[in-house]
Amino acid sequence: MDCTSSTSSQGHHVNGKKSIDLPGPAIVKNGPRHRPLTLMRQCRGVLCLVIMLLTAFMMMVYLSPITTFLVRLFSVHYSRKSTCFLFGMWLAMWPFLFEKVNKTRFIFSGESVPPKGRVLLFANHRTEVDWMYLWDFALRKGRLQCIKYMLKKSLMKLPVFNWSFHLIEFIPVERKWEIDEPIIRRRLSEFKNPRDPLWLAVFPEGTDYTEKKCIRSQEYAVEHGLPILKNVLLPKTKGFNCCLQELRSSIDAVYDITIAYKHRLPTFLDNVYGIDPSEVHIHINSIQVSDIPTSEDEVASWLTERFRLKDELLSNFSTLGHFPNEGTEGDLSTLKCLANFTAVVGTTGILTYLTLFSSVWFKVFVAFSCTFLTFATCYSIHLPQLMRSPEVSTGKEA
Repeated sequence: MDCTSSTSSQGHHVNGKKSIDLPGPAIVKNGPRHRPLTLMRQCRGVLCLVIMLLTAFMMMVYLSPITTFLVRLFSVHYSRKSTCFLFGMWLAMWPFLFEKVNKTRFIFSGESVPPKGRVLLFANHRTEVDWMYLWDFALRKGRLQCIKYMLKKSLMKLPVFNWSFHLIEFIPVERKWEIDEPIIRRRLSEFKNPRDPLWLAVFPEGTDYTEKKCIRSQEYAVEHGLPILKNVLLPKTKGFNCCLQELRSSIDAVYDITIAYKHRLPTFLDNVYGIDPSEVHIHINSIQVSDIPTSEDEVASWLTERFRLKDELLSNFSTLGHFPNEGTEGDLSTLKCLANFTAVVGTTGILTYLTLFSSVWFKVFVAFSCTFLTFATCYSIHLPQLMRSPEVSTGKEA
């Protein structure tokens, strides 16, 4: 990410009131596209979207009723585990697209973190697709199947994808704390079982970064005596503090993740067509839960300080072109990516054939499953465990 910033520390008077010239947001100089948008890339992008939608649809309508209904009758834990396994297989196709098909370079830096554990992650929100690049990190750690997000409730209106958001228990929010707080606390209370793998990702800025939003954030910082940031927005601390309060006793660490790009900020369609970005840089700091304060005010100050450090890190990145201590993660295995892609697409092909050309009962099942998924998603229904099982919460993952 090539950034420059204008700085000024002089004050001036307007209508008798002193105002402060803010340093201004970092100005992103988007260069030319990494690759041209050719007809071939457009066709390939459309094909990729069709494959992603079809594989998601078929896997959900045929397999999710089994994992989220039948298995859940006996065990919520194994229901989540089997659902997340299927979700992880489908989700792994996106890093395969990014890194192996589009040839986007992923450079990891900072600390090398262990592959297991229950983790709360927080990251800066530079573009509309930052959250997708966390998949590349999670896949390397074997945690892709258990990553969850807080997401805008409006995204629950996306067809097909809203089913998956519901099934894997993402937390939809309105961005109005009085509405969101009871929902977040209730949902987080369901994630406390240490046997259930969890990577919960939050973006405390609450929205993606733009220059206008940065200016508003800086004005707020001046009014309230907070750090004036150029590359990130001031974090909204209530949601993060709520996650920490609810999960503190059941998570192993908190990961502070900083994301930057070369040489152009990507959009979703850039990823689909394979034209940008050329490089994604991801810096990881691991924080022990015991090192984070407990009171709400202290957590707010702690998180604001983390974003001040994140702002410095991004300023240095714009100057140097890299984060410190690169090379903490290796490349994805092409063979494993291809094997997963073949398994998902092959299964989808079989299910599609059965739906279109086999017994009418397959069509009936698909219709029933679509109705079930739509109803469960619209009314946010997660079935309870109805039968006792010999599960014992030992604090260890099964």
